[in-house]
Amino acid sequence: MRGDPGRTGPLIGAPGWRYALIAALYAHQGLVAGFALTAIPNHFAALGASTGEIGAHVATVGLPWILQPLWGPVVDRFGGFAMGRRRFWVLLALTASLLALARLLLVEEGGVATLPAISAVFLVQGALAALNDTATDGMIIDNVPPERLGTANAVTRTGFVTGGAAGAALFAWMLPAHGLHASALVLLGFGGGVLLLQMLVREDADDARLSLRRKHARAAAGEGFATLLRRLFASLRGGATPLLLVFCFATDFGAAIFRLPLSVELIQARGWEAEALSRFQAGMGLVTGTLGALAIGWWTDRAGPGRALAVLLGLCGIAHVLSGALLMVPEPRWAAMAGPLALGLSTVLPALLFVALAPAVMRASLGPAAATRFALFMAALNMGDVTGSAVAGDAAALMGLPSVGLAAGALFLVFALLSATGGLRRLGAT
Repeated sequence: MRGDPGRTGPLIGAPGWRYALIAALYAHQGLVAGFALTAIPNHFAALGASTGEIGAHVATVGLPWILQPLWGPVVDRFGGFAMGRRRFWVLLALTASLLALARLLLVEEGGVATLPAISAVFLVQGALAALNDTATDGMIIDNVPPERLGTANAVTRTGFVTGGAAGAALFAWMLPAHGLHASALVLLGFGGGVLLLQMLVREDADDARLSLRRKHARAAAGEGFATLLRRLFASLRGGATPLLLVFCFATDFGAAIFRLPLSVELIQARGWEAEALSRFQAGMGLVTGTLGALAIGWWTDRAGPGRALAVLLGLCGIAHVLSGALLMVPEPRWAAMAGPLALGLSTVLPALLFVALAPAVMRASLGPAAATRFALFMAALNMGDVTGSAVAGDAAALMGLPSVGLAAGALFLVFALLSATGGLRRLGAT
């Protein structure tokens, strides 16, 4: 029983506490991402790292998120702790990820040669953050009414992108001014505050605040591990889920393969400073992840994810085609503005697309193995981002950056047509 939040202390059943906790958890995740995926790449690009070296770093950081589905069965099956079905795993994973992040304090300050060591720290931290994310997603699915999933995911996106924007802007200044160790201490301090909030907010009124005990056997048993896996594999045998996974992979692949080499070109060929580019990216992310995400979440709840996806996929396609065309402009005055405009167009729309996509895949994930199924879809998105980042340098060298943008735009337009004609509905996403 959920109980009365006013008499039992903060509970996730109370919308205010629920959204505050979700926003804080994702803001921390975004702060780390802004540091690892924006500030670090831009900083090392300014130090002379190649697109291939930066792409390898981004791929390494994203690799644990591809393996995120491995955590799903663990979170779904072993949830009978006195601290709460999902809350136990959120607290455990967040604590462990902060300990892994503390390893940055032992990495020597230096030039491009230190990038692999930093990547290795985020490889370990990412594996634990993926467990945290899986448990948090399960907590959302368990506690948010289906008709409010759009709003809940807008809050997650707002928290993540706001944290990402803050991380990109803050650490773009801190890295050259104060170094890696000072930046790591800021990350650890914010993460500690989020950990305290999660200790305060419980799932149920009878959950223990801190305990490693199991609940009584009846409450702890749930479905057997083998039963959960059988249900999961049964849901994957049909044609719909694999195709939806391909769709998730392709959308993030199309965005990443163009976005990463464009950022490197702005610094190394178009005269941008790393700190200025990070601030620009942070500003775009902040506007997109706050007002934009909340508006798209509100609209998705009312129009339905199918219509929202069709419109946003079409806009993503148009944005990437325009970005590719802008980079072809030879006139010097226009060429100076083409890069930032292309980066803005190709960054804002894919970020908003996720707000409509997440409720769609959550609907396709409903059931006893919800955390596992949703983690599979998120892993497909992350695999697309990692793969796109890994091959971005070679693709830009082979095709030219404008052609990469045009090809990504064509991919988004194909998926927009698929969504508009009901293809995603047949895949179970809407």
